[in-house]
Amino acid sequence: MDERGEPVVTLAAASASSSAAPGTLAFIIVLGMAVILVFLFRSMSKHLRKVDQAARQDQAAHQDQAAHQDTADDAGDPARTGQLPRDS
Repeated sequence: MDERGEPVVTLAAASASSSAAPGTLAFIIVLGMAVILVFLFRSMSKHLRKVDQAARQDQAAHQDQAAHQDTADDAGDPARTGQLPRDS
């Protein structure tokens, strides 16, 4: 009974015919979700490797370009090469 004196009815009571085990269908659903997750994680790993490889190649290209640019700038700048123009 609750505070007002009315009887409380339990609506979620287990009947004698139902079992507590979720059954074969629930196991198949959980197993199927596990298989799907395995393929999802494999695919995600493959895509992340591609992104990482592309980022490393892009970074290396930028470093090579910057090094090439610095070398070209040094060759044209007499102050950096140590060959200052002579006063005639």
